Amino acid sequence: MLKKLDKLILKAFAGPFLLTFAVVQFILLTHTLLKYLDDIIGKDLGTGVLLQLLFYFSVLIVPVSLPLAVLLSSLMTYGNLGEHHELTAIKASGIALTRILLPVFLLTAGLAVGAFWFNETIVPRANLKAYSLLWDVRQQKLALDIREGVFYNGIPGYTIKVDRKSGENGDRLHGVMIYDHTQQSGNAKVMLADSGRMFTRFNGGYLGLELFHGHNYVEQPDAQDRAGASFVRQGFDHNMVTFSLASFGTTRTPEDLFKENRMMLNIAQLHTATDSVQKKLHVEQGQLTRQTNAYYTFLRFDTTGRAANRRVEALQVPASRLAVTTAPILQQAANRANNMKAFATSSAERMNEYARSSALFRIEVYRKYSQSMAVLLMFLIGAPLGSIIKKGGLGVPILVSILFFIIYYVLSIMGEKYGREFVMPVGIGMWMSNLVLLPAGLFFLYQAYNDSGLLEMDFWRRLPQRLGIPALRKITEPAVEE
Repeated sequence: MLKKLDKLILKAFAGPFLLTFAVVQFILLTHTLLKYLDDIIGKDLGTGVLLQLLFYFSVLIVPVSLPLAVLLSSLMTYGNLGEHHELTAIKASGIALTRILLPVFLLTAGLAVGAFWFNETIVPRANLKAYSLLWDVRQQKLALDIREGVFYNGIPGYTIKVDRKSGENGDRLHGVMIYDHTQQSGNAKVMLADSGRMFTRFNGGYLGLELFHGHNYVEQPDAQDRAGASFVRQGFDHNMVTFSLASFGTTRTPEDLFKENRMMLNIAQLHTATDSVQKKLHVEQGQLTRQTNAYYTFLRFDTTGRAANRRVEALQVPASRLAVTTAPILQQAANRANNMKAFATSSAERMNEYARSSALFRIEVYRKYSQSMAVLLMFLIGAPLGSIIKKGGLGVPILVSILFFIIYYVLSIMGEKYGREFVMPVGIGMWMSNLVLLPAGLFFLYQAYNDSGLLEMDFWRRLPQRLGIPALRKITEPAVEE
């Protein structure tokens, strides 16, 4: 019987989980693409590049989508069971709530282990592919866009101006002016045409301009007298000009240049990088005292009485001579103080940078663990709460899921920021969201196990009595009619 029950519950969980995971992936992927929309739009990237970006970013958001999908699907699953009184019937047969939660809990534990493996193995590679490709996309020029009355410099070595464009696709040109700068001789070569036609050639690798009724002007400078330069004018009725569009293509940067970034490293590599930074920090701290001593001058005091005699003699020195003697000393002291200040500032900045780099590496390590454990945490919140709410569908579960996920997301961002800025230890900051929401999950589990009417008014009326608060007990007790 229990095996059939497990299959029933797992089957009820599988459908909502796959649906919610797909929906969450779509929403987060849209948010990610909107974030980089300015870097993508208008560059004529092609279907292949866009599909690669979609695939890599879809992989990157899986660790974030998985906890929310588990929370929403567990709420829907046990809410549906409670709404159709199936949960009550199962409990009436003597099966405890913890046993009812067990099959989905084991599946969620498997998802958590899989999420950790995914975060450790797949995500670093996807980060390398995604952000190296995004870097190349950012470096790529905007697609060819020759506008009316505007000088266009997008094609290397040429400046093009068109007075007016016509035609269904804007490929008919009127009043064409082309400056040839390929010889780096300024505006010595100019081409003018009354009209022309614009199109691509050789599978889009080149731009062709077919020009009609124009002239070529070439300046012939005089080597001795610049004022004596002359122009050579050559007319044409038909002329074909071809420009290479190689600069508009996506040139891939070697991925090895991005491999040292912390987002592209696994846990072992992150620990190695952290140890390396920590060693540099300790070396810097050890050398600080020795390097600081060079900016100080230590005086040895004479206790035999000769120093006192020299002070008496110093009092007999004229004031003008004393000022001349002490001025260089004061200037030297001021210079040493300024040098010491500059050295201390640069050393502090360098050590702060090492400490920040170490914190960032450790943040990535803790992130892999905390995101994986968040899968179990969201089940611990969603499943008991669903059995208490006893509402399935997409209404109440979505509202509750969004509420808890916003709390989790905000606490995660705050914890990461506090760890990065040394407000709290990195480990506490990265685990803060899980630690804060864990008591809530345990509370919901306790209430669901004891069939508590958490959403009923009687529960809140009896709560002050359980807590032993007399003032609240009087407020919540119903009035007795005389």
